[in-house]
Amino acid sequence: MQTKKAKPAKPSQRVIKKYPNRRLYDTDTSAYITLTEVKQLVMEHEPFVVRDAKTNEDLTRSILLQIILEEEAGGAPMFSEAALANLIRFYGHAAQGFMGTYLEKNVQAFTDIQAKLAEQSKTLTPEMWAQFMSLQNPLMQGMMGSYVEQSKNMFEKMQEQMAKQTEQMFGAFGIAPTKR
Repeated sequence: MQTKKAKPAKPSQRVIKKYPNRRLYDTDTSAYITLTEVKQLVMEHEPFVVRDAKTNEDLTRSILLQIILEEEAGGAPMFSEAALANLIRFYGHAAQGFMGTYLEKNVQAFTDIQAKLAEQSKTLTPEMWAQFMSLQNPLMQGMMGSYVEQSKNMFEKMQEQMAKQTEQMFGAFGIAPTKR
């Protein structure tokens, strides 16, 4: 009697290997894929990691940045030159770590609002949708007000953390911060 071997459990995270020839190999499908297909994985909320085929170094961030670069160059950019310049200015700045968290939380809050709008819009006619999207609509005002309030609170927390770190740094050097 022959026993069947159980199939290995599917990994919780898809592994994509990047080879020196810049090709991406999806170990889940055993096929080469393009950046467009990696973008589709992102759009479908599919968990994945991109690893260098030789060193096993995690290249996921660099691939995601490459997708953003292609999207930005593709016609309808999301970021203005001024916004990009401001982001660049935060690198090396004391607030760099806070800025990443602040942006991440704001994008998540915006995504949550967008999901709520999409859910509520399933039953709306085009006319109702136009009225709903007008900022005079109390529900829309409430959602946007909630988003603005969340953003303000996150920014205030970031400022408080920066002030505490500054006090600690000055204290380490024996300097008492001046009160205004």
